[in-house]
Amino acid sequence: MTPPAPSSFGPPTDVVLVGAGIMSATLGTLLRRLDPTLTIEIFERLDRTGAESSDAWNNAGTGHSAFCELNYTPEAPDGTVDVGKAIRIAEQFEVSKQLWASLVEQGDLPEPSTFIRSIPHMSFVWGEANLEFLRTRYRALQRSPLFEGMELTEDPDRIASWIPLVTEGAQRREPLAATRMAIGNDVNFGGLTRALIGALADQDGVALHLGHEVRGLHRVDEDGPTAAAGPRWLVEVNDLENDRTRVVRARFVFIGAGGYSLKLLERSGIPEADGYGAFPVSGQWLRCTNRDVIARHGAKVYGKAAVGAPPMSVPHLDTRWIDGEQQLLFGPYAGFTTRFLKEGSFFDFFRSLGFDNIVPVVHAGLKNLDLTRYLIGQALLSQESRMDTLRSYYPAARSEDWEHQIAGQRVQIIANDGRGGGVLKFGTEVVTSADGSIAALLGASPGASTAASIMLDLIERCFPERWRSPEWRTRLAELFPSFGRSLHADADLCRSVRRRSLATLGLESPSGDA
Repeated sequence: MTPPAPSSFGPPTDVVLVGAGIMSATLGTLLRRLDPTLTIEIFERLDRTGAESSDAWNNAGTGHSAFCELNYTPEAPDGTVDVGKAIRIAEQFEVSKQLWASLVEQGDLPEPSTFIRSIPHMSFVWGEANLEFLRTRYRALQRSPLFEGMELTEDPDRIASWIPLVTEGAQRREPLAATRMAIGNDVNFGGLTRALIGALADQDGVALHLGHEVRGLHRVDEDGPTAAAGPRWLVEVNDLENDRTRVVRARFVFIGAGGYSLKLLERSGIPEADGYGAFPVSGQWLRCTNRDVIARHGAKVYGKAAVGAPPMSVPHLDTRWIDGEQQLLFGPYAGFTTRFLKEGSFFDFFRSLGFDNIVPVVHAGLKNLDLTRYLIGQALLSQESRMDTLRSYYPAARSEDWEHQIAGQRVQIIANDGRGGGVLKFGTEVVTSADGSIAALLGASPGASTAASIMLDLIERCFPERWRSPEWRTRLAELFPSFGRSLHADADLCRSVRRRSLATLGLESPSGDA
């Protein structure tokens, strides 16, 4: 299809955000803080913001800060533990908290307890080999001020005082160990997203369109008269309620559409999208329905993933606050799917295949057949089989107290490995065009928790001249007190920044005082 001439449309918008999740909410908030004159249009296919990957029931309702997630600290064959990724994620989560604290101070976010609460983060293992791993991990993390205050114990009585459910109802014969960070958090990213976008939509120059699906992206002819300073993209948007399509001119487009980001990125036609594929994974939970059990557990307790399990399937007994009510989940159990969104189509995966990515996708699939078999097996688990896994963490769990619940979809990245094949990647990745006029976020965890850092990196890449300007750098330093400095390398700065964020957000201090 040949796109219409740009001159046939109204005035262009500066920024189009595709998807109304935490990434678009964070980017829109930052851009308007840096330049309040920017015009922004946000398009979301559902009738509610933050309802897909950002929703608290869809896996993202936590605060990934690397305090307890053992998959962020892989163990080498020689027994050493690499904590580099954990340090990066812990610092990135502190950056996110700095932004939220600044917005609370300035009145752009509501009462912090509506989206963030204190909850200890714990790692829990059993068996001598796993105990040694946890000891080594603990020692390595103690070298960074970001993990200051972490406690390690191998005393079953102390573990029982922290998390009584894990020692209740069975005589554990193997040795136990746990680490605990009192300053962990639970974040309701659905609530946070709705607050951020609500504040954005109230501003002049920002328009939110729910029930609108972006279906096409056409680049304006770079040889045309508007190529240098004018709009670079024609965005085809369908109003799902009345099935009408309009075209929006935009100078910059961000694709933050969760599992649909790859599809839209491919439609943009930029060469940087070549070779990317997608591997969708569904999620499932066991949700506790017994309020007495829920009230007796107050922690996020993470264990080690089963052999062959993908990183996002690290088991955890997880306290969360959703819509103001304490909840208890266990999982997530993975599942096999071809959908890219919870509300997506079974044909999503097949429609994503094309000439540019079929070889990397097939190659990565053949290299990960064990993972595919694992996911199919997870999808076929009976309720009692799921309960058996739960009882590894809560031996006294009763089947009648837990119900099965479908969680969200995760779409992992398959990228060209540079050798004619493909590699399956776990994490998030930002793809941008050479001219910085379009960007897309691909991948999954720990995306939401590190949204501020991811979007700062995107802004630096897509708005390089303005990023270097004194005006933008001054405004960034006001939002992020540690801007341009390393919290890992500067213990005093880390403590100072953390104290400010904790106090402003009404969270637990390292000493345990509110």
